Amino acid sequence: MDIQAILKTVDHTLLRPEATWPQIKALCDEGGRYGVATVCVPPAHVANAAQYLNGNLPVCTVIGFPNGYSTTYMKCLEAQDARQNGAEEIDMVINLGWAKNGRMEWVGEEIKAVKGICGEHVLKVIIETCLLTEEEKLQLCEVVSSSGADFIKTSTGFGGGGATFEDVALLKAHIRPGLKLKASGGIASLEDAERFLSLGADRLGTSRVVRAVQELEAQKTAKEKSKT
Repeated sequence: MDIQAILKTVDHTLLRPEATWPQIKALCDEGGRYGVATVCVPPAHVANAAQYLNGNLPVCTVIGFPNGYSTTYMKCLEAQDARQNGAEEIDMVINLGWAKNGRMEWVGEEIKAVKGICGEHVLKVIIETCLLTEEEKLQLCEVVSSSGADFIKTSTGFGGGGATFEDVALLKAHIRPGLKLKASGGIASLEDAERFLSLGADRLGTSRVVRAVQELEAQKTAKEKSKT
């Protein structure tokens, strides 16, 4: 697969709690240079990132992150704040306790409430696959499919595990047509990225794809210098 085609699917991400504005600014610069889908940044950096990018690249952020146990009211407030600050896409974490307790209807209602705030803007729903049984994954495919959300997303990257090839294939086989799929966490190389996309992922949440491309560029430059 063409590298640029892979890059166009990437949410270039920096969500570490210690992330500084110079690091976020560098992320934005990289995103613009490499033609990624969005930059995904912590909520506190959304306004500055949106102002800095000035419409040249969409800003994505997270709510209820990373644990998902904020109240629905607070998640809606977070979504509203993010939208007012310039976020074009929002990745929300479900209430995993509700899911594990079989309260899937509560999970669905919460997603619908947050989507009501997002409106026409993209909402991705993080289900944290590493903490779920296969049956729970299948139930959540149904819940997210009927919620009005735009994407189902595998992972926060903070839950002890990221996307797996098996989970991406499973989710793709059981979500409704038109619901998109984001693989996040555990994407360590361009080869990983290509395989996730071949299995049905529409979006990749990672910073490593851009890093991999930068490494290829550095290797190419070194080879060219060695010839002179």
